[in-house]
Amino acid sequence: MPEYSTLAAVDLGSNSFRLQVARVVGDQVYPLDSLGEMVRLAAGITPDKRLNEDSQARALDCLKRFGERLRGFAPHTVRAVGTNSLRIAKNAPAFLKKAESALGFPIEVIAGREEARLIYLGVSHGLPISTENRLVVDIGGGSTEIIIGSGLKPAKLESLYMGCVSHSLRFFPDGRITKSAMKQAELAARAEVQTISSEFSSDQWQDAFGSSGTARALGEILKLNKFGGESASDDITVEGLGEFRDYLLKVGDSQKLEIAGLRPERAPVIVGGFVIMSAIFSELSILRMSQVMGALRQGVLYDLLGRFHNHDMREVTALQFMRRYQVDPPQARQVESLAVALARQLLKNSPDDLEGALRILSWAARLHEVGISIAHSGYHKHSAYILGNADMPGFSKMEQSRLSLLVLVHRGNLSKAREMVTTLSDLKLVFALRLATLFHRSRSEIELPRMEVLLDEAECVLRIGHEWLECNPLTATAIAAEVEEWLSLGLNLRIKDLSEGSKNKRVN
Repeated sequence: MPEYSTLAAVDLGSNSFRLQVARVVGDQVYPLDSLGEMVRLAAGITPDKRLNEDSQARALDCLKRFGERLRGFAPHTVRAVGTNSLRIAKNAPAFLKKAESALGFPIEVIAGREEARLIYLGVSHGLPISTENRLVVDIGGGSTEIIIGSGLKPAKLESLYMGCVSHSLRFFPDGRITKSAMKQAELAARAEVQTISSEFSSDQWQDAFGSSGTARALGEILKLNKFGGESASDDITVEGLGEFRDYLLKVGDSQKLEIAGLRPERAPVIVGGFVIMSAIFSELSILRMSQVMGALRQGVLYDLLGRFHNHDMREVTALQFMRRYQVDPPQARQVESLAVALARQLLKNSPDDLEGALRILSWAARLHEVGISIAHSGYHKHSAYILGNADMPGFSKMEQSRLSLLVLVHRGNLSKAREMVTTLSDLKLVFALRLATLFHRSRSEIELPRMEVLLDEAECVLRIGHEWLECNPLTATAIAAEVEEWLSLGLNLRIKDLSEGSKNKRVN
């Protein structure tokens, strides 16, 4: 990593889209430029959970402007993440293709707890060093993240399925703020928070902090209007929230809210954010909450910086999963080594994101046996389910899906891959992983034969010494069965003697 470089993070939130460009010096991130637009993606989700055309148009227009600012950035220096609205929208995959084209960079949809982890990472870098436990609350447009952590490490992570946009639309759809609607909204929010209240109770932390737009807006409103008494700080207090509640009911309409500290574009969603914050204060027994700079974008930047400095959270997670599910390390390592070596041959003419593909394959090889902890029979199905559905800090939902798919099809019937493996590069990864597990079926250290591999749209080829196959009839039988499996995908797996047009490479 050079001493001075520039990184960028894009946060596709349910309420706002934000871009942060930062300078990196050593292990610190210094803001250079930022852009933000209130897109309100969550407001465009239809009752059948689809993004409507208007919200997509607003989002794409914004991303085109962000893309102009990011023009000239190297792909590995930009990370864009999508949150709750893109997690739940049924047409998100189709929209993401257009969004990536508009932005000019890949977009990762992250799980709720991964969002919480990144938020804490961003917040913790903006706070003084402390060994005390801290509570962090981030109310977004479609979800609310709640975290307890100490120093730079989160201890508890939760993501609740409610945000300022979704809660406002659900209980105050026409903007009218009545006592009845307020009561229903408060009860619903408190019920949601109650599901995690015992884990996040006030005896678990010493100080509470609020991050992102809703917390900042509430702090500003309370301070400028002296709700809860005159104060030089923009802390959120129980008394201040109570007085703001009285004000909201008095005005009775979010379209008529004219109050210091409330920007016009936030007015339609402030009541939903207020209700959620009040519920959190009530259920977690919070008396005062301080404001803190830094949140998801900053967390993404620091996480990206960690990858450059070989502190990739995904590596930590992979190691933790190997330990948790009692994976056999020597077997995982030898399968990984062969799979990656074969994939380098298969992908040698595919320079686009070669290292990214090899990383996914490497993790899949290390984790392909996590399901054995459940049952040996059909363990690949158990492994695929775990990798596709578990909370895996550092991994995006797309990365988890690719891991799950590779592990699911690394053995057994290949016909199931027909509809699931949609790219030639992923098919090459499947080929590499299947061969690696096949050759290491004995689980013992063996001297591998020289081999070469090739796969294109028409055929796949394995070149290997026929003499070695004659000396290893069990492996030869498994390879013959593999030929039949690839035929189910319409590909002819040809086994050729290594001496035919071979460069006699040894795979290590």
